[in-house]
Amino acid sequence: MNTESILYTLVPHDLAGHRLRVTLRIADPDPQGQQLALPAWIPGSYLIRDFARQVETISARCNDRVVGIRKTGNHSWRCEPCDGPLIVEYVVYAWDLSVRSAHVDETHAFFNGTSVFLAPLGKEQEPCHLLLEAPPGITDWKVYTSLPEAAGHPQVASRHGFGMYRAPDYDALIDHPVEMGTPQVISFEAAGALHEMVFTGVVPNLDLERIAEDTRRLCEAQIAFFEPESQAAPFLDSSDRYVFMTMVVGDGYGGLEHRSSTALMCSRADLPSTGRRETGEGYENFLGLVSHEYFHTWNVKRIKPAAFAPYDLSRENHTELLWVFEGFTSYYDDLFLLRAGLIDEAAYLRRLARSITLVHRGAGRLKQSVAESSFDAWTRFYKQDENSPNAIVSYYTKGSLVAAGLDLAIRNATQNERSLDDVLRLMWQRYGRDFYRGKPQGLDEAEMPRLIEEATGFKADGYLERYAYGCEDVPLAELLEPQGIALSWNAPKTDAGLDARLRYSEGQCSIASVHEGGVAHKAGLSAGDVIIAIEGLRVHDEKSLQNLLSRWQPGATVTVHVFRRDELRSFQLTLAEPALTECQLQRVQPADRSLQNHKDKQSGRNKQDG
Repeated sequence: MNTESILYTLVPHDLAGHRLRVTLRIADPDPQGQQLALPAWIPGSYLIRDFARQVETISARCNDRVVGIRKTGNHSWRCEPCDGPLIVEYVVYAWDLSVRSAHVDETHAFFNGTSVFLAPLGKEQEPCHLLLEAPPGITDWKVYTSLPEAAGHPQVASRHGFGMYRAPDYDALIDHPVEMGTPQVISFEAAGALHEMVFTGVVPNLDLERIAEDTRRLCEAQIAFFEPESQAAPFLDSSDRYVFMTMVVGDGYGGLEHRSSTALMCSRADLPSTGRRETGEGYENFLGLVSHEYFHTWNVKRIKPAAFAPYDLSRENHTELLWVFEGFTSYYDDLFLLRAGLIDEAAYLRRLARSITLVHRGAGRLKQSVAESSFDAWTRFYKQDENSPNAIVSYYTKGSLVAAGLDLAIRNATQNERSLDDVLRLMWQRYGRDFYRGKPQGLDEAEMPRLIEEATGFKADGYLERYAYGCEDVPLAELLEPQGIALSWNAPKTDAGLDARLRYSEGQCSIASVHEGGVAHKAGLSAGDVIIAIEGLRVHDEKSLQNLLSRWQPGATVTVHVFRRDELRSFQLTLAEPALTECQLQRVQPADRSLQNHKDKQSGRNKQDG
C-alpha cells in the first residue's frame, strides 16, 4: 500500500524515442482541483526555457476514473477536483544533450528534476519520494545521484541501484540530477566526505586515478578555505556524497551547479590518458570547470542573493549580484588550481591574462556594468547575437576582474593582512552555512560594501561604484604592481588584422562579429559575411588570410570581396597597426605574500558569526 504523500515514479521507457515516463501520485490533492507546474527555468542558467514544451502527453485519474486535466499557462495545469489519491501520468521527450535538461538514448539517461518533475502547487514543502525504474530489458545500468536513498522504505534503493529515493521537499527533489547507465566511475574522500566522479561517453584509456587525485586536492583546498577549523564539507546538510557527472563529447564545455553535485560537459581531448603525463591547456580548462562548479557549492547554492531565497521558478528572478556569485567564482576557480598545486604561478598568470584580454577586446564593457549585466542576464547575456561583444559585458569574465581588483585593493590597503578570502568566509558564516538547516537568508542587493568593510576594514564603496556599478576598466596594472606583478599590452600574434572575430569551416572564412571602431567596421564589413578574396586572391582558411594581409603595410587599402547572403559585394579596407589588445602578466619582483597563499585566521568579529 502506498503511504507516501507525494510519490514520483520515473522510467526511461523508450530509449530509441528518447522518452521518459513519469507518474506522480498525490495522496491528498487539493479538493478545489490540484494545480501542477513545471519550472520555466533551471537555477544557474538564467533563461526562460519552458521545459513544459517537451511534455508530449499527460493524463490524470482518481479512484480508477479519468480526471480532466487542462493547461492553464505555458507550464501549468489544473486537474478536476477529486478526493484522492490523484495519479498524473505524462511522457517527457528527452533529447537535449546539455547540462540543463534531459537526454535519453540506448547508452544512458540523464535528467535534471526541473525538466521532468511536475510540482504539486501548495504542497512544495512536503516530502517527496522518487521511485526510479530501469528501462525495459536493461539489466546492467546503475544509478548515480546525490539524492539520498529512502532509508527504511521497503523499496529503498541500494547504492547506485534502482529503487526508492527521498527528498525533504520539492526544491531538494529538483536539485539532485540523475545519471543512469554504464559510465566510468571513480570515488575518493576529501575531508572525510565521499566524492564520486562519473564519466559518460566514449573515452578510451581514461586516467581516472589522476583526475580523482587532482580533484581531491581541489576539493580539500576549497573545504579548508571555507571551514578552516571544522574542515566540514558543505553538502553534508543534504547528502552523504558529492557527485561530479560529466558528459564527454567530441567538442563541448559547460557546467551547472547543484547543492550536492554538478553536471559537466567536456571535450574528450581535454581529459588525460593513462600513462601520459602531458595534458596541456585542455586539462587545465577541465580542472578549472570542476573548480568553478565545486566552489558554487558554497557560493550561490548556499550563499544566495535575496532574490533567490527562495527561487520563483515560474518567472525571471532579477538580481544585480551575479557578478558576485559568478564573477567571484570565476576568479577563485583558477586561483584554486594554483592553491591546490595543480598549476604554477606562471600558468595562473597566463590564465588571468587571458581573461583580461577577453574583456578588453569587447567595447560592451564600456557601455554596460557588471551589475547591469547581472540584471539583464535573462534578456541580453543569455540571448547574445553578433553585436553582443560591442553592446554587453560578461558578469563572469569582467566579474572575475572586479573580484581580482578588489582582492588586490584589500591586500594593498592592509599590507596583505586581509583579502577577499575574508569577505567570502564572512558571507559563508552569515548566509551560507545554515541555509539548508532552517535559516534561509539571502544577501541583500546593496549589502556588499558593508560586508567588505566588516570583514577587512577596507571601504569599498568607491571601488564598487566605479567598477561594478560603473563601466570603468579595473586598474589592474596599478593594483598588481605592489604585489610584484607587471601588466603589459602587446599586439596579438594571431590577429588577422581585421578587428573581427572570424570563423573557419569547410574551406570558408566568415565573420562571426565585428569589433566596433575597428578596420572591418569602418570598411562596412558585417557579421555573417563570407570573405572569399583579398585583392583577387582566394581566402579559404586562417593561414591564407594571414599570408595575404601580411603583404601590405599599415595604411594600405585593399579590396575585399565577400558574399553577403547570396550577393557578391566589394569593400575597400584600410589596414591599421594591430591594436595592443593582448595582455601579459609577469612577476618582476618577489612579494611578501603570494596570491597562492591565504590566511586561515579570521578576525574575532567574524568568528562570532560562526
